Amino acid sequence: MMRKSLLLAATAISAAASPAWAQVEDDIDDNVIIVTAQRQAQSLQEVPIAVSAFDSKALEAQQIENASDLQLTLPNVSFTKSNFTASSFTIRGIGDLCVGVTCDSATAIHLNDAPLFNTRLFETEYFDLERVEVLRGPQGTLFGRNATSGVVNVVTAKPELGEFKGSVEGQVGNFESYQVKAMINVPLGETLAFRAAGFYQSRDGYTKNLFNDTRIDGRDMYAVRGSLKWEPTPDTTVNLMAYYFREDDDRLRIQKQLCQRDPTGVLGCLNNRLDFDKNNTNANFTGTLGSSEFFAITFAGTPLEALAPSLGLGSLYGPDGHANFDEPDDVREVRTDFTPEYFTDELQLQAHIEHDFGPIQVSVTGLYQETSVDSRQDYNLSILGRDTYVTALNTISAVPTFAPVAAAIIPNGPAGQLCTSDTDTIGLGSFGGNSICADTPISLDRSNQDNTSWSIEGIVSSDLDGPFNFLLGGIYAENNLGQNSYYVNAFAIDYIAGVLGAGNGGFLGTPYFRNNTREFELESYGIFGEVYFDISDTLKFTGGLRYNNDKKFVEARSTLASFLVPFGQTTDAFESPFVGAFDADPGTPGNQIVQQRSVGFDEITGRAVVDWQFTDDNLLYFSYSRGYKSGGINPPLQPIFAVPESFGSEQIDAFEIGSKNTFAGGTFQLNATAFYYKYKDLQLSRIIARTAVNDTIDADIYGAEIEAVLRPDPDWLINLGFSYLKTKVTGDEFFSNPRDPGGGRADAVIIKDITNGANCAVVPGTAGNAAGANAFVNAINPGLGLQGTTAFPADGNIASTGAFSICGVLEAQAAAIGAGFDAAGIQVLSPGVQVNLKGNDLPQAPNVKVSAGIQYTHNFDSGWTLVPRVDLAYTGDQTGSIFNGNVNKIEGFTQANASLQLNGTDDKWFARLFVQNIFDSNSITGQYLTDASSGLFTNIFTLDPRRYGIAAGIKF
Repeated sequence: MMRKSLLLAATAISAAASPAWAQVEDDIDDNVIIVTAQRQAQSLQEVPIAVSAFDSKALEAQQIENASDLQLTLPNVSFTKSNFTASSFTIRGIGDLCVGVTCDSATAIHLNDAPLFNTRLFETEYFDLERVEVLRGPQGTLFGRNATSGVVNVVTAKPELGEFKGSVEGQVGNFESYQVKAMINVPLGETLAFRAAGFYQSRDGYTKNLFNDTRIDGRDMYAVRGSLKWEPTPDTTVNLMAYYFREDDDRLRIQKQLCQRDPTGVLGCLNNRLDFDKNNTNANFTGTLGSSEFFAITFAGTPLEALAPSLGLGSLYGPDGHANFDEPDDVREVRTDFTPEYFTDELQLQAHIEHDFGPIQVSVTGLYQETSVDSRQDYNLSILGRDTYVTALNTISAVPTFAPVAAAIIPNGPAGQLCTSDTDTIGLGSFGGNSICADTPISLDRSNQDNTSWSIEGIVSSDLDGPFNFLLGGIYAENNLGQNSYYVNAFAIDYIAGVLGAGNGGFLGTPYFRNNTREFELESYGIFGEVYFDISDTLKFTGGLRYNNDKKFVEARSTLASFLVPFGQTTDAFESPFVGAFDADPGTPGNQIVQQRSVGFDEITGRAVVDWQFTDDNLLYFSYSRGYKSGGINPPLQPIFAVPESFGSEQIDAFEIGSKNTFAGGTFQLNATAFYYKYKDLQLSRIIARTAVNDTIDADIYGAEIEAVLRPDPDWLINLGFSYLKTKVTGDEFFSNPRDPGGGRADAVIIKDITNGANCAVVPGTAGNAAGANAFVNAINPGLGLQGTTAFPADGNIASTGAFSICGVLEAQAAAIGAGFDAAGIQVLSPGVQVNLKGNDLPQAPNVKVSAGIQYTHNFDSGWTLVPRVDLAYTGDQTGSIFNGNVNKIEGFTQANASLQLNGTDDKWFARLFVQNIFDSNSITGQYLTDASSGLFTNIFTLDPRRYGIAAGIKF
């Protein structure tokens, strides 16, 4: 018979994660954390699901203060920040590889069982929680919008009736850090109680900026939560919660940038390894469009032809902006002339009502959410040189045609400060007086987003005396994105936009890159249910089905020097009389100011589980489940490439066998799981033209997990964990590798297109005819005023040669005269030669994870206790890209924590010494490769450096 419960949690809790384990066999029932994986209260060992979780005591003991800490001891779970103010949990090799506003999360994030959208929950610190639960595997039948990897459910502490209590604790540590947490619980009569909790944290930055000898990447944030619990009758409970989080500081969105510098400038960074070096900016779109060679081609045959060579900010074949830059050989040191800015906040309002009718229970949960985030930082994390700008700045200062340009970007003359467009919303930038001026040429990017969402869910469940029980539920959710933008601003872009438009009386708008989602709407509903049948006293069957329906609408556009805006215009750039030349949607006839797309997806999924409780302490189960994640819409590109406008939904067939066991009277617990996933249409992102574009591939995943708890006597606690994971792409999947557009072919020529900074590849019609491909490029380039092909460095892992050219010109010439160089004809492939990914590993999927924790409690006669604890976690090698290879390898890392805590009688107070990341490891959790027009540098994301300090607290 089911235990009555209206707790609507998503997962079961693993006692392996908690030090609050039974001290003797008789105490087991009092210490086992009750779990609710199947929407009913059960002991962990009764639940036929692979789960891990941490109660409040375990979070404190293991120093799990945030999501980055949470991943370390979880089998087959990893977590990393990502490039655009987001983060990703990867569970069993499935993470958020889809990037974009229309992507669903593979891992569903829940608060008190309700789904969250674009939450900032994982940027905050944990405080006043009941538990954090992580459920591994597809979760469509009962939870989430069919999350394909699993669910992370954060459960807050609820008010307690009839008891006045509170707590206060503080922490100080290195990096001038301090933190305060507090909680108070107030009874308001016999049936009502209120609980308030909050935290504040401030610390100096983890990173030293050698440019001005300051520290950046600091934190300044707080959160408050108020909860109200009302039990008007013994069978009715109402829980209300309000939460607000805010952060405003100089946190870095990207920790560091790495690159094996390409001296040719065709790629920017090479393909063999990641060095502490900077990309060759001649490969960037600012390097190509700002070059003397580009201006000579652009102004040929115009009145500005004679001036063209002197208008270039540099030459494609000369020193670049990073030629004299020294990149610090330390993950925690940078040189940047722009101090990062980071702001985010989130509001959550939640209501949960449940009533027990005896054999039937009914509950309703509603959640309203508002989130915003806005981050700016140096795009290159560097200081660009201006030495090559001298001739160009003198020229625009002296020529009347360019006077409005000079007034906007060098208002104090060519030797004065350089002004870069600020990230305004009306598209005028420096030419509307919205600029940032400095002695150095500033470059920065900005990622911001605002959204509002709400959901309501109803559940009807049974608690019947017979062998049959059921659960039936439904959920409706809406997510509305007010706006989402990604900007790249640079002095060189302002210069290029001004010079190219000045001859026609204006500048080209926008004078910065902006990929702008003006609106996104999601409507989603699901109907789900499960049946539970006791075949015998020990053998049980669970079957579930769910119907999902998702509708998505998006309105977006991407601009970069796309249309003429008259000098002196003060209104929005899109009110320009020349805006009709701009087309945001080439897929629709005519010129469109925005691209609008709608898609819809629906799917039926389910699960079936058979579990056998063959002794009171031993459980064996087998399960099959089908997971689903809806598809989405690719954003518009600038420039235009032939990519799909939308991408399809994912589907996963998951098979799992597991065993949960308790031995030796409760002193030893061992849980083991093995699984096999068949994945169809896994969504995968790649960067094209500074924009994330999503495709789909097929993959197989299999692995095993072991979690154990050993308590040889009441004073000792040992936690052990191990997981193994293997992922591979199945079938023939062909994509172009942005790091090597030549696809490893020695007969290819990699081209840097000087009109947009993109890459393409020239290949001969007859494989192996490298001479033909090189001869073709070398015949065309002189007519463009460009040099011929050149070899890449021998250690760059690039077999092809390279050259600056114009892909469109080469393509047209290949169609006309290619047969003269190769009997089968020359081909120009954009963005490059496709390679087969079959057999490759999926990114962000560590092959092994091992963790161990040991804790001892020394009891004093006074009632005090002294508790030392040490935790050690190893995360194995993984890849940062579907293309694998040495350059994409993320080395395995070890993290170790230790603490020594003195507790007063009845735990009324504590004092703790702590250290996190004992070995001060610069552990890399993820990578992000920028696109060809940015020079292919790699952003990395790391765990925190070594932290140590002292904490103390009291309870009353």
